[in-house]
Amino acid sequence: MLAPGGSPEQRGRLALQWRQVSWITCWVALCAAEALPTCPFSCKCDSRSLEVDCSGLGLTTVPPDVPAATRTLLLLNNKLSALPSWAFANLSSLQRLDLSNNFLDQLPHSIFGDLTNLTELQLRNNSIRTLDRDLLRHAPLLRHLDLSINGLAQLPPGLFDGLLALRSLSLRSNRLQNLDRLTFEPLANLQLLQVGDNPWECDCNLREFKHWMEWFSYRGGRLDQLACTLPKELRGKDMRMVPMEMFNYCSQLEDENSSAGLDIPGPPCTKASPEPAKPKPGAEPEPEPGTACPQKQRHRPASVRRAMGTVIIAGVVCGIVCIMMVVAAAYGCIYASLMAKYHRELKKRQPLMGDPEGEHEDQKQISSVA
Repeated sequence: MLAPGGSPEQRGRLALQWRQVSWITCWVALCAAEALPTCPFSCKCDSRSLEVDCSGLGLTTVPPDVPAATRTLLLLNNKLSALPSWAFANLSSLQRLDLSNNFLDQLPHSIFGDLTNLTELQLRNNSIRTLDRDLLRHAPLLRHLDLSINGLAQLPPGLFDGLLALRSLSLRSNRLQNLDRLTFEPLANLQLLQVGDNPWECDCNLREFKHWMEWFSYRGGRLDQLACTLPKELRGKDMRMVPMEMFNYCSQLEDENSSAGLDIPGPPCTKASPEPAKPKPGAEPEPEPGTACPQKQRHRPASVRRAMGTVIIAGVVCGIVCIMMVVAAAYGCIYASLMAKYHRELKKRQPLMGDPEGEHEDQKQISSVA
């Protein structure tokens, strides 16, 4: 406000200062508006930690006005069932994303394409049945991944390729029956793996993964119990405690399959073979090609009781053989000592007994002297 009655120079100087103050005020207001972006409706935002909490609001879509500088986005306990591929576009600063307790059944392969700084992803308690192998390709910094309580029946090969920073992985309470060892080979820095509460089939398909689990435990990794569901003989038993001898039939099966692949292919084999044509009268019957279906031998998994019984019987037999060898050695030693003692006593008694040969030699000496 200009002072009344002042000189024109003073009034001009005051007006210039007023303009400068106004420009500075506007610039500060614009900076504050950029530093404090708008928060999505009904969500809670923390400007210090850059966290946006939209959990428990019954949302069916991801809010479109999530600030680009957000580092933590919480969308758990909502009604999200399907997400478009651009749901998290331009959120390159996002580090933690929680989508737990929703109704997601499928995720687009490029939904996390812009989340290059993502370190934690929570997908717990959804209805996800399949995963695309390229789903996590653009998240190389991911350290924690939770896929528990879903409907996953298998994991695509290459899903974890490039996730060298992954530390913990949870696959609990899914529909997994077997896993491929090659899928877990890239996880060189994994420290915690949770695979419990799955219907595991402890057969030949899980043998290679058992080798990987033993290596993972040997290098210090933590692993919960992998309880077998099938076969019936191994139900409830931890896969890591099943001896490798139980999988000897797998190598036999592989050898038979490889040898069968070298056979010369014959005519197709069908269960319902057509009836042979009746030969014409006066003509010699032609030999029919062998189209009989060979009966494949069904390999049954070895029984734990049989394996343990074999081990016990082998131990008993080895023990009996060892005892017999010890008894034979002791008998030989005793017999040798008795014979030696007998020969010593026999030598002592020889001078007392008449020796005709010795007397004959003495007579010869006397006759020569004479």
